[in-house]
Amino acid sequence: MKRFTTISAALVLLSARLLIAGSETKTETIGATNSRTFTLQAAILTALQQNPDILRARQEIERTKGIYIQFRAGALPRVDSNATFQDTDPRLTQFNSGFNGFSTSGSAERQYNLQLVATQVVFAGGRIVSQIRSADFQRDSSYYGFRNEVDQVIATVRQQFYLVLLDRALIGVQEESVRLLQSQLQDQENRFEAGTVPRFNVLQAQVALSNQQPQLITAQNNYRIAQLQLAKTLGLDFKPNRSDYAPVNAVGDLRYEPRVMPLAKAIEVAKENRPFLKQQKANVLSNAAQVGVARSGFFPQLNATGGYEFRSSPFTDNIHDVREGYIFGGTGTWAIWNWGTTYGQVKQARAVLEESKITYDDAGRQVELEVQQAYSNMQQGRELIQSQEKNVEQAEEALRLASARLGAGAGTQLEVLDARVQLTTAQSTRLQALYTYNAALAEFDRVTATEITYSSELDEPYTRKKLKTDAVPTPAPKPTPLSLTGSAPLPKSSRQTTSQISTSK
Repeated sequence: MKRFTTISAALVLLSARLLIAGSETKTETIGATNSRTFTLQAAILTALQQNPDILRARQEIERTKGIYIQFRAGALPRVDSNATFQDTDPRLTQFNSGFNGFSTSGSAERQYNLQLVATQVVFAGGRIVSQIRSADFQRDSSYYGFRNEVDQVIATVRQQFYLVLLDRALIGVQEESVRLLQSQLQDQENRFEAGTVPRFNVLQAQVALSNQQPQLITAQNNYRIAQLQLAKTLGLDFKPNRSDYAPVNAVGDLRYEPRVMPLAKAIEVAKENRPFLKQQKANVLSNAAQVGVARSGFFPQLNATGGYEFRSSPFTDNIHDVREGYIFGGTGTWAIWNWGTTYGQVKQARAVLEESKITYDDAGRQVELEVQQAYSNMQQGRELIQSQEKNVEQAEEALRLASARLGAGAGTQLEVLDARVQLTTAQSTRLQALYTYNAALAEFDRVTATEITYSSELDEPYTRKKLKTDAVPTPAPKPTPLSLTGSAPLPKSSRQTTSQISTSK
C-alpha cells in the first residue's frame, strides 16, 4: 500500500479563507433580507470551512495523530521522578527503655526520599512495534476518511446548488404560465363584455388560472426548502433578523457541459483514486498489525530500569545527612498460563482482520456499482436534454399559432389552454433534464474521484521555512475554478509535505 502522510485540515480551511477573501465570487449581504449571495465556487469554499462533517473528519485526524504519538512513546525511554517526605510527631519516635526512666529515640522525625528512574522496554514480543504500525495505518485511514468526506460534501453542495437553480427556474416557468393565463382571462372577459364569446369561456379561463396558481405556490415553497437545505450543508446558522427570507441566494444557471469518459475507464480511475477504497485498505493493514499486538501476549516482556536516588538518614533529623547513589535493575513478566486469554485475543484479532478484508472486497464492488449508477444517470440526463432541444421551441410556436387562431376566430380557447399546458410541461421537462444531468455529473465526479486532485511532495528539513513562506493560494488553470494550496509538517520531524487540493466544475 502506498503510504500517504496526513495533511492538516486547518491548512485547507485557511487556504479557502484566503481564496474567498481575494475572489470576485465572495459572498455579500443583500439589503434587509440578510441573505448571502453564493456562486457555486464560493458555496464549495464555504462548505470546506464550515460543514460539520468536514470538521468532524478533521478532528478524527487529530485523534489518530494522538494515538500514534501515544504508542510511539511506548518505544522510547520513560523517565519518572518519585519523591516522599514524612514529618513524624516526636512522641511517636521516643520510647521508655524500662523502669530506670531512660528514653530512646527510635527514628528520625523528618525523612525524605528523591528518586529519578528511567525505564526502557527491552522486549515485548513485538507488541510495541505492532501498535505503532496499527496507529500509523489508523492515521492514514483518518486522512483518507477526511478526503472522502470532502468529496462527499462537495458533491452534495453541487447537487443542492443545482436544485436551488432548478426550483428557481421552475418558479419562472410557473410565473410565465400564470401570466399567460391571466392575459387569457383578461382577453376572454373583454370578449365577453363585447358579446363575442359566451360566459363559459370566461369561467374556463378562471378555472385554468386557479389550477395553475397552486403549482406556482408549490414551486416557491420547494425553492425555499432547497435554499434552507443548502444553507445547512454550508454550515450557516439561523439569523432572526432575516425574518422569513431565505438564508442564501444562488447565482448561476443550469447548463449542459458534455462529459465523455468510457465506463470501463471510469471504473478503473475510481478504483485507483477513490479515498474510500484507500481508507478500507488502511483499515485492513491496521487490523493486520493488531494481530501482532494480540500475539505478543505469548511472549515475555522485559524492562530495564536505571536511576539515581537521594535518601535522608532514618536515624537523625539532620537534613544534610544524605545518602545518594545509582539504581540499576530489570523486571520481567510472562503469562505462562492464562487459560487461553491470549489465544482468545489472537482469535478475535484474526476474525476482525478477515472481516475488514471482506469489507474491502465489498467496497470495490460498491465503487463499481456507484460508478455504473452515476454513468447511467448521466446518460439518462444527456438523452433527456437531447430529446427536449427542439420541444420547447415547438411548444412556443404551437402556443403562438393557437393564440393567433383564437384571435382570428378560427380556433378555440381549449386549443390555447392545451398549448399552454404543453409549453409548461416542455419547459419543466427540459429544466428537470438539465438538473438530472448536472446532479449525475456531480455524483460521477465524486465516485470517480475526479472532482478533487490531491498531490503530496516530500522535502528535506532545510526547505521547511521556504515552504511555509511560499504556502499561498495560486490561481488554478481553466477549467479548474477552485484551488487550495498550502504546506504542513509531517508528524515525523525529518519530513514535510506540501499538499494541493483543487476542485473542478
